[in-house]
Amino acid sequence: MRIPFITPPSSSSSSPSSSSNTKTLYRRKGGGGKGGGKGGGGGSSGGGSSGGASSGVGSRGSSVSVPGRTAGQSSSATAYGSGGGRSTVIPAGQPFAGRAVGGGNRDQVYGSQTYGSGYPGVASRGVGGLGFPFVFWPVIWGGGLGYGGAYLYDHEYGDSNNPDRPGGSMVSAVFTSPTSNSTFHVLSDNSTVTSLIGSITGNCTLGPNSANTNTTPVVYNSNSTDTSQPRPEQVVQYFRGSSVALTLDGYNDTSALSENQTAPDVPIPSWVDATTLDCLNQTIGQAVPLIDSVLPRGVPAIGSIALLWVVMAYTLGLGV
Repeated sequence: MRIPFITPPSSSSSSPSSSSNTKTLYRRKGGGGKGGGKGGGGGSSGGGSSGGASSGVGSRGSSVSVPGRTAGQSSSATAYGSGGGRSTVIPAGQPFAGRAVGGGNRDQVYGSQTYGSGYPGVASRGVGGLGFPFVFWPVIWGGGLGYGGAYLYDHEYGDSNNPDRPGGSMVSAVFTSPTSNSTFHVLSDNSTVTSLIGSITGNCTLGPNSANTNTTPVVYNSNSTDTSQPRPEQVVQYFRGSSVALTLDGYNDTSALSENQTAPDVPIPSWVDATTLDCLNQTIGQAVPLIDSVLPRGVPAIGSIALLWVVMAYTLGLGV
């Protein structure tokens, strides 16, 4: 199974918005609120210059092999694809029984800075008990660092190297600004990050320490205490049901660490290279691989949701 090249359709849903005082990122689709009285779904803000992405986004995505076991029918995940399709309910007796899977489309991939955002029609803080509108599992944060609210450390999806994770184990890629000290990480499953490396380096002007000089994603270990890895308080944007996170080194959104958070997010620092940030944000929103369709109507009940993740497609019959 491979993620094919595909030319993205034009869309206004990912176009930038702006305000007179702050640099606004892109319109959030389906993002949840922080909870505890805080609204969500709005754009994040940061200082700096505007633009930088609108003329470049629209490049063709990379094609990568998708690891995992296959069984039964499957459908591919496509960079710049529209997603969508029919949502299915996981039957009784199966892992995650009763939860919905599938149906998420391109217009719904944007979340917010809140872990648990990016689920269409759902306002959540945390990912426990949620469905799988984009098939992919959410990113997980390791509890080894010993800080932050319990909502960040849901263990129902196992470790970051769980072999049943869709698209493979969690990894990250580094992207740096060509003009400042801004350093970003994209965190997701291996197949998604590998595809996004091609899309981002094709669309954005980046610094010499970016993934365009090293296309091998870095393994993320959720059990490690290594503070150089992406951390939840560094997230500036979640995408695709919180299955992709964009982080900024040096950003410290302390509100993300509170168990019952009601305060607003800490503003994105004014020193950030907003041109690079905007290009990353828009490219991920338009290029992150999506499942093309759900299982054909003649295919019987889902045997294991985990198997869907591994092949970045809908597959049947294997246990988690």
